[in-house]
Amino acid sequence: MQHEIQDERYYVADEAICDAFFLVLNEKDLEKITVSDVVKKAGIVRSTFYNHYENIPALVTAIEDKTIEDIFSLMETFHPKNDADMCKSFFVTICDYTMNNPFLANLLRSPRGNEFFEKALTMFHRYVAQVTRNVAPSRHSKEELSYMVACTIGSTLGVLHKWTKDNFAIPADTVAGILTQAFITGMLPFMS
Repeated sequence: MQHEIQDERYYVADEAICDAFFLVLNEKDLEKITVSDVVKKAGIVRSTFYNHYENIPALVTAIEDKTIEDIFSLMETFHPKNDADMCKSFFVTICDYTMNNPFLANLLRSPRGNEFFEKALTMFHRYVAQVTRNVAPSRHSKEELSYMVACTIGSTLGVLHKWTKDNFAIPADTVAGILTQAFITGMLPFMS
């Protein structure tokens, strides 16, 4: 029982640290965020922060990894068929996740996300290799299909980049519609 309480406290503190980081990120540039900013916003003592993370770069790395895991979890739930509603639902989920994750939105709208995107693209390439390994043969080779999947991922990131740079000026539903149309007219015919 004692171990469960400690695990829960650790999880709660970790969540408070990440939530505080997101709040501070709305107020300051990433490069200017300090441990003091985060602990003050989280309402914790400095030692609690250091029990979880060595420094702000370590926190950023952990948040990057969690963001990538979240995106992959969303991707794993997506099994495309020629169903526009299902595709749109998936892209609305991606748009909502982007809007509600200030860290991801901040990276998408700024040039400093290079390391994050390099890490994400490496993982996407592994994902593409796995997906194409499990796809039934079509009129295209697995290599061609892997390039098309990479194209789809790149175009999705490009649209999300523009949308965040425009401060979410159009509704998520509209962006999801654009992404759905691109997927249904580009990727799905290629897969058949």
